[in-house]
Amino acid sequence: MDFFERQRKVRAASRRMVFLFILAVLGITAIVNFAVIMPTVSQGGATPQQLIVLSVVVSGAVLMMIAGVSVVRTMMLREGGGVKVAESLGAIRVPDMPTDPKLHRYRNVVEEIAIASSTPVPVLYYLPQEAGINAFAAGYTPADAAVCVTQGSLDRLNRDELQGVIAHEFSHIVNGDMRLSLRLIGVLAGITALAVIGRMMWYLGGRSRDARISLPLWALGLVVLAAGWIGVFFGRLIKAAVSRDREYLADASAVQYTRETSGLTGALKKIGGLEAGSRLETPKTENVSHMLFGEGLRSSALYATHPPLIKRIQVLEPGFTPTNLEELRRRWSSRQPDGLEEDARMGFADAAVQQAPPRRLSPAEYAAAVGNPTAASYEAGVRVRKAIPQNLADLAHNSATAVPLIYGLVFDRNQNVRQAQYRIVARYHGKQVADESWRSAAEVAQLDPRLRLPVASIAFPALRGRAEAETRLMTSVLGELINADGQIDIFEYCLGTLVFVSLNEALTSGSPWKSRRQSLASAQSAICCLIAVLAQAANRDPRSAAAAFQAGIAVAFPQTRIPFRPVQQGVFALEQVWPVIDGLEGNDKATLVAAVVTTVMADRVVTEEESELLRTVCGVLHCPVPPVV
Repeated sequence: MDFFERQRKVRAASRRMVFLFILAVLGITAIVNFAVIMPTVSQGGATPQQLIVLSVVVSGAVLMMIAGVSVVRTMMLREGGGVKVAESLGAIRVPDMPTDPKLHRYRNVVEEIAIASSTPVPVLYYLPQEAGINAFAAGYTPADAAVCVTQGSLDRLNRDELQGVIAHEFSHIVNGDMRLSLRLIGVLAGITALAVIGRMMWYLGGRSRDARISLPLWALGLVVLAAGWIGVFFGRLIKAAVSRDREYLADASAVQYTRETSGLTGALKKIGGLEAGSRLETPKTENVSHMLFGEGLRSSALYATHPPLIKRIQVLEPGFTPTNLEELRRRWSSRQPDGLEEDARMGFADAAVQQAPPRRLSPAEYAAAVGNPTAASYEAGVRVRKAIPQNLADLAHNSATAVPLIYGLVFDRNQNVRQAQYRIVARYHGKQVADESWRSAAEVAQLDPRLRLPVASIAFPALRGRAEAETRLMTSVLGELINADGQIDIFEYCLGTLVFVSLNEALTSGSPWKSRRQSLASAQSAICCLIAVLAQAANRDPRSAAAAFQAGIAVAFPQTRIPFRPVQQGVFALEQVWPVIDGLEGNDKATLVAAVVTTVMADRVVTEEESELLRTVCGVLHCPVPPVV
């Protein structure tokens, strides 16, 4: 199943969630109406018209309460995205410069997979008090995502197993599962609110000493609690219905990322073989149970948000049996596994990846891997991450130096232009930041150009979390720096676009463009412009550019003959393209990505400029693209 098919699965799950939500609301409304109207009928005296009015009023009140709670909860989650979810569970953010080797390993694994999938590096959290092996990814968009693991995952998993777990969570990030999961939290808050209200009324009625108040309040609380439990029932049913299939898909994607099944199956086996399993102790586990890597709490088969553990293992390792799991339990009952010790015994398994000879992806492999990262993509991501000099990685991780580093990436080699850029930074940020930007530019000047966007990617978590005014200022200053010499090259344009889109989404949890839905037909002009820009990027010969353009157009519009017209504005013409293609969905988006890749691969070579443009296009479309080796 490819990337776009998985996204269609997510949309189908959303429709299923809406259907079950409507059933839950109808059930709750019916119970509350029954509880209110029956005493009125039994006492007599009410006309049918009065009963209808009463039913309308009661139904309206229930619907307003459910809708109000759901909307408020959803809006609260939008402000902060994944970070808010992680911190609500008591998670701690991984320091900019962690000294704990387990946290350092965790960050490296996340960055490698982010580079492999051209996804913004998420903010990293961990739950220090949780001994169970578990993890989750949360956020409305990849740009406002947070990944969180438990201390048990850091302690018990070796590097390959941690890679498997993180790759599983990245599948949820790139496939759009996270947005669905957060919406689910908001929806469930509305339909379970009556249970909370009923429990409070029942408790207060039982505590009151005035029989005239306590008995009616207690009885009403019992009725509201019963209605609320319908919401709880449907809430758990919705989570189970939406989550189970996604876990199988995420497991399959994790194996696809990391080359082998042993890492992911090893993590699943440790969940089954260790006493702590995947359970979380926080009382808020119920809220996020559908987002977790493993079952966070005990539940019946009807309410289970994950497939049975043994079945998940057997899908990846068919010969595994419950007897094998019992043997692991006995082995680990006396001495629990230590992830770092296992790494040492394996000779730091990632070293083998570092020493393996780099392999250039064939055109067919590259096209197949867009939106669908493969083992080759992951290997390339590991290699790219290891190629980034440690001094630049340290600047990228430090929140105090990340902004000057981004500025330094666009400082010009021409001394006069660079001095003008220095003055721009000093005018807005002061001499200290300008000096730091100048030093960063000197470091970046020695960097392999292919590593510039990956450096910016790992700096992203350090750029996030700033006040909106500060973030807007940074993107504005970056724009001035890019325009300081009166011209924009492809790298500068791509960096500026990716930073703008990512930071805007981190602030607003949505697209920077309020795009209306588009089809290939309605977006034809914008798509032709995009394909023409890509064709011109590395084909200086007009005939080669025209051939590349026609190759892409044949995929996007196979029944239409469109002549090649060079775009005089160059990459700047894409400013009018982004708001249009951002509105494409489903099969139309898949077709556009295929057309873009066909254009780039027309000469069977991906140049540095083409790679940067391709990464930017796919970044706007939230479609992973592998790094070029």
